[in-house]
Amino acid sequence: MDLITQGFLGAALAQSAARPAETRLATGIGFAAGLLADADALIYSSADSLLTIEYHRHFTHSIVFIPFGALIAALLLWPFFRHRLGFKRLYVFSLLGYSLSGFIDACTSYGTYLLWPLFDERFAFHIISIVDPIFTLALIIGVVLAWRRRSRLPARLGLVVAARYLGVAVLQLQRAESAIESLAATRGHVPARLIAKPTFGNILVWRSVYEHEGYFYIDAVRVGQQPRLFEGSMIKQYRPARDSNGLARDSVLYRDIMRFKKFSDNYIALHPQYENVLADVRYSIEPDGVLPLWGIEMDFGQPQQHARFRVYRNLTRQRRERFLAMLMDAEVLSNKPVRMIE
Repeated sequence: MDLITQGFLGAALAQSAARPAETRLATGIGFAAGLLADADALIYSSADSLLTIEYHRHFTHSIVFIPFGALIAALLLWPFFRHRLGFKRLYVFSLLGYSLSGFIDACTSYGTYLLWPLFDERFAFHIISIVDPIFTLALIIGVVLAWRRRSRLPARLGLVVAARYLGVAVLQLQRAESAIESLAATRGHVPARLIAKPTFGNILVWRSVYEHEGYFYIDAVRVGQQPRLFEGSMIKQYRPARDSNGLARDSVLYRDIMRFKKFSDNYIALHPQYENVLADVRYSIEPDGVLPLWGIEMDFGQPQQHARFRVYRNLTRQRRERFLAMLMDAEVLSNKPVRMIE
């Protein structure tokens, strides 16, 4: 999730165990500890741009790392709180603040290494966007009321509301997947795999990608009272052994392609507009669009040079208005067909 949500989740968890006199101290400690897990984003290499995306939401988000992350947070905060709070209570609040950082990020589609080092893979539950105002607002209200009233009850209520919102998001995910499976059946497809992920800031409009016979089919569905489907596009799956122009497998570039393949869970295809750009098709500005949000530039003429990670944020007014129309269930201006799922 975004840093604001991470901080307020940590603050609410710390407040939920605080005594009245500790509530405001717990707020700051929990907020700071909730942010610490994302310090892995600072891992950076100017030569290897894939290093940052590989290690973001990595070991610092693991369940195994929680006690150590909390200890680091407590040690960093100790000089500021040692005259007002014992180290044991400081550690408890740090532990609570840090405890769900990995889990809440795993609820997004980006995922985390939640069980590292036991399992060296990302876990992504695909139930909430990286930014979701409703989820965040529930936490903010709870934290602010708890801070003002010096009471842990509002924080606990805020956590309950946020948890129930995640429960609704799970149901929405299931409905989205069911709608896409129905669409695939009408095409005569049996998806080899399928993902549905919430679009930015909501759990109403979902982007879906499924694989069938070497192609990815990209669609969107608005999961309201009656699901409304927006049929998108198809794009050919990229296979490194077949599509890498005879690139040596021991070259730096080929290894980078395989690293990006792992990061993208093999949802990769060539960018439809830019030559030699390998894209992660799970993400796009448009819910049903094929233009990717990010990818890597491959220079096959320099196989011993690292690929360059690139971000493509071409959010035009037309695309923004079309997304809002999908979200509000208004008429969508598009040449693409729209189906109602019975």
